[in-house]
Amino acid sequence: MLSSFLYIFFSLIYLSNPLENTSWTNKSGDIKEVRIYSDRYFVVSKYNIENNTFISAVGGIYSFNEGYSEILEFDSSDSTNVGDTVFYEKIKINVRNGSGKMSLNDNKYIKNIADIQLVGSWLMSGIERGGEMRMRNVNRPRKTMKILAGGRFQWIAYDISKKGFYGTGGGTYSAERGNYVENIEFFSRDSDTVGKSLEFDFEIKDGDWHHRGFSSKGDPKYEIWTRRKQ
Repeated sequence: MLSSFLYIFFSLIYLSNPLENTSWTNKSGDIKEVRIYSDRYFVVSKYNIENNTFISAVGGIYSFNEGYSEILEFDSSDSTNVGDTVFYEKIKINVRNGSGKMSLNDNKYIKNIADIQLVGSWLMSGIERGGEMRMRNVNRPRKTMKILAGGRFQWIAYDISKKGFYGTGGGTYSAERGNYVENIEFFSRDSDTVGKSLEFDFEIKDGDWHHRGFSSKGDPKYEIWTRRKQ
């Protein structure tokens, strides 16, 4: 825990949550840290941009009601933190004309600017195997979540009940006219994937996100994603 005392300072007065559907970047030397917020969920990842090495990922549910706090659903570095609530002593956000800066304790971030489709937190609800679509229960503890905001995306595979972390990857994305492209900046399982761009056809059917294309290994991929509600 960082502290049970909450002190929050604002440079502007907001009627709504200034973090929702945004992403923020901090860079110190070769280490890049990215924070993504959407649908009450968040993920924070660190990676080395010089040697393409993944460092860590942590995420879960965040609260901005009475100060800023995070309830952890996964932590790649220390699974014993899963379930903990982390309180931050001070946060300062300055957003104007779409751009912005944030300081969280002693770390400073720049807001990533992008307002495009598919912003949100999504759970994989279906995947095609051997020509057959296999559906998944999105309410089970084992999840594959993809979170998108501010032009950034990240997927995470984890299990809340077992405090398991099974992999993640992310970077920048674009989505326009049924064409979805992921530009990979980090991948915990295979650093050779960094730098690749994956292109998919996508559409929204009954609120679900369907996309087809090929994986980083060249395998056909058809997935269905459902917006996360809990």
